[in-house]
Amino acid sequence: MRRLGGMDAMLLYSETPNLHTHTLKVAIIHAADYAGEFTFDVFRQTVAQRLHLLAPLRYRLVDIPLRWHHPMWLENCDVDLDYHLRRVQVPPPGGRRELDQVIGEIASTPLDRSRPLWEFHFAEGMADDRFALIGKVHHTLADGVASANLLARLMDLAGPPRNLDTTPSVLPSKPQLLWEAQLDHFHQIAALPGLMRDAARGAIRLRRRIKQRNHQPGMAKMFKTPPTFLNHVVSPVRTFATASVSLAELKETAKHLGVTFNDIVLAMAAGGLRELLLRYDGRADQPLMASVPVSTDKSTERITGNQISGLAVSLPVHIDDPIERVKLTAVATARAKENHDLLGPTLQGRLMDYLPPPLAPALFRWQSERAAHNPLMNVAVSSVPGPRERGHIGGAPVSEIYSIGVLSPGSAFNMTVWSYVDQVDISVLSDDRTFKDVHEATDAMIHGLAEIRRAAGLPELSAVGTAMAPATAVT
Repeated sequence: MRRLGGMDAMLLYSETPNLHTHTLKVAIIHAADYAGEFTFDVFRQTVAQRLHLLAPLRYRLVDIPLRWHHPMWLENCDVDLDYHLRRVQVPPPGGRRELDQVIGEIASTPLDRSRPLWEFHFAEGMADDRFALIGKVHHTLADGVASANLLARLMDLAGPPRNLDTTPSVLPSKPQLLWEAQLDHFHQIAALPGLMRDAARGAIRLRRRIKQRNHQPGMAKMFKTPPTFLNHVVSPVRTFATASVSLAELKETAKHLGVTFNDIVLAMAAGGLRELLLRYDGRADQPLMASVPVSTDKSTERITGNQISGLAVSLPVHIDDPIERVKLTAVATARAKENHDLLGPTLQGRLMDYLPPPLAPALFRWQSERAAHNPLMNVAVSSVPGPRERGHIGGAPVSEIYSIGVLSPGSAFNMTVWSYVDQVDISVLSDDRTFKDVHEATDAMIHGLAEIRRAAGLPELSAVGTAMAPATAVT
């Protein structure tokens, strides 16, 4: 057994009826050249054969009596594939729009905590010999890096199989669980002075650096995020949209402008959000604050846990000129990274170790039901480097990979870009109270990137031949 880390526990406690904390991983399988017929049974057999390599999929939550500590994972549990592997039909004509609708419906229901916290939905009925594997995995189980490594193992990209322990675990007795919890509390008490010392030193370093910096106008301020149509009490119903762009063209844009890949992703988001704010709010006159997850452990061997922290990055949606928007985004990103490093990259996770299990779920639920505004963030934007070589599931090639995280209290917008081989696959998650058509969001992101390239004198964006045809918003 293993104890949930602080960040793992936070993601468990913060799940409420309207804010689910599972993540989605969607692999599009293009079986046009597959030898034979690609079916659900082929997929099921593949999962069964590789399940021993996917250890976290055999974990089950065990609560501690009296909520005396964070829950634990019982490892090597039996898995009922008849429950966890499901078939779903994509309605005609079976394109991107129809698949996105199905994914939104799957995302709208929470996972059963009495079972291992995952489901795989095998989507059939798609056009052009395509299928989709829709993985719904609780964020408590794995962050973006761990999920990418899990997916690599499922797609046979992690090298030859290794001998792993599959001996079934025995559930400890209640006295044993309480004793282990008390021992862990002793360790936490011993570690608390060091944590407080590191937090104080980090705060002093950050305060000193802020005083040294030149004033930069046009930056969003923490705890003073502006109200927008994206910020309201989030509905339980999820909407989902996807799009693809060329990885080479995104890298070309970054190189041409002398900024990083992630700077361009965030500048693209700023441009897209500006378009949406002007449409829905009639103005985009204040910068937004984006929460940008960062990994504190990028090991290719890690397949479980949440070793993450977060940057608070100002998005200059109030800037009309695309090039100036890119420049200010780069400055904001650099400052956010410096702030994060000065404060301590692992500090957020270490603080979460001390969340009180008896109180935290009720506090998070109270917040989720009332938060019409989030003072810490307006939106979430993530960028995950995916596999650089094309993977296969059951012998059929994976042509696209989409990933998305969770919605936060008072924030109904999460965008994740996942680079895969030679393309960048974009996902947007929202709720049914935000957009008339959630594909407005992905359209706006593509417009944001195209606008930057035009202003930089670069060619227009090209179509991604390996991806599904685009799904533009219905107006």
